[in-house]
Amino acid sequence: MVRVCVFTVADAAVSERRRNFVSRMNSSSASRQPHIKLKARGMSLAKVRTFGTGILTLVQSVSSTTTPATWPPTPTTITSRTSSCSRTWDEINQDGIKYYKNVIEELRRNGIEPLVTMYHWDLPQPLQDLGGWTNPVIAEYFFDYAKVLLDNFSDSVRFWLTFNEPFTFCHDGYGGSDAPGDRSSGMEDYLCAHTVLRAHGAVYRMFHRYYKPINNGLMGITLDLAWIEPASTSVEDREAAEIARQFIFGWYAHPIFTKDGNYPPVMRKLIDEMSTRQNFVRSRLPHFTIEEVEMIRGAYDFMGLNHYTTYLATKTSRPISPIPFFDADMGVKLSQNKDWPKSNSTWLKVVPWGLRKTLNWIKSTYNNPPVLITENGISLEPGLHDPRRINYIDGYLRALHAAITKDGCNVYGYTYWSLIDNFEWTRGYSERFGLFEVDYNSDERVRTPRQSAAYYSNIATTKCLPDTYSGYKL
Repeated sequence: MVRVCVFTVADAAVSERRRNFVSRMNSSSASRQPHIKLKARGMSLAKVRTFGTGILTLVQSVSSTTTPATWPPTPTTITSRTSSCSRTWDEINQDGIKYYKNVIEELRRNGIEPLVTMYHWDLPQPLQDLGGWTNPVIAEYFFDYAKVLLDNFSDSVRFWLTFNEPFTFCHDGYGGSDAPGDRSSGMEDYLCAHTVLRAHGAVYRMFHRYYKPINNGLMGITLDLAWIEPASTSVEDREAAEIARQFIFGWYAHPIFTKDGNYPPVMRKLIDEMSTRQNFVRSRLPHFTIEEVEMIRGAYDFMGLNHYTTYLATKTSRPISPIPFFDADMGVKLSQNKDWPKSNSTWLKVVPWGLRKTLNWIKSTYNNPPVLITENGISLEPGLHDPRRINYIDGYLRALHAAITKDGCNVYGYTYWSLIDNFEWTRGYSERFGLFEVDYNSDERVRTPRQSAAYYSNIATTKCLPDTYSGYKL
């Protein structure tokens, strides 16, 4: 199949359409409204509230163990089922709209406040055939899709996320072997991110101007960051760790959460330099227009954060790579300590102090924005007796508690990943993250609570971390 990529067509019509898009969506002529002060009830976990668990793949499942509260809400994902997957672009799937209205109604009937994610890696195939997120026009289609959601659900949904983990689906998908598996590192991953950031900024401006007044809603974006610790105390490794944080997290956070906006300066410098050395006539990292910088900068009410583990950073040389490559642009090698406790995922080691360092770095780098932890969890082997999962949750929540009470990090909610065992992309059903075990051999996919479900239910109910695990036996 021949891919049609509009980004290769630099004609006047496309340029004019892009200018009109930015002009139409950019409401930055009026200053951003101040953040709504989010207030949680008093608890032993200070301001943080555990608020259930979720499966963010297609339709997010919801924990019934949560004490009902206005904030924080429970994550739910709406997928592209609300729009047609045919080539009739203006067709709205009313069955999809009805389905999600029923989901939201059921949540509210049970005292659960939904937090809706608009996009969790579920792009209709006809749009992927146009180049997917590497094609700038997809930002406009996403804007139209977001408007459908806001038109239909704003009366019952106050809390929104535009994207979940854009680093993962751009870097691992367009730059790697995850879907769509383009394996074009250092090229398509940068184009993907550029389109995603434009789409996020435009949708936030639309939301803030037209939909926020309906129910004083909030909108953010979820970014993922494993803590990146210097592998040694050397100046070089400390610099490498910061470079890696900026390439992996700042790539998306700097344009949105800093006063200057745009890409991180170190990212711009290193990619521009490598592009020149590789004889490209322009940088492989795209440039935003002035209007786009303004549209994206400050486009948030809170930051969603997914955190699981920690890596070590070592500075490497930056020889000219024969082909574009993200890691060569970054010039940092990431590894993990072999002595850190393992999980059933090769990439996930148990390092609770990494969460505290992550939150403190976000606090100092982005002026302590309101943070909602939307994913944190561990994969283990099948079985109902899972004390290692309990240890993981306990360790990370204690690190979170310290970050809030001792360090002043502005965290307002926590979600464990996940309520039930789930489909983990290229790893299939082999990695089990759930508090509830799923019997995949059962026609009914029977779900049975693990030991950790009782432990987590107690935390969600009491808002306290117990001193002992006694009482959580099966």
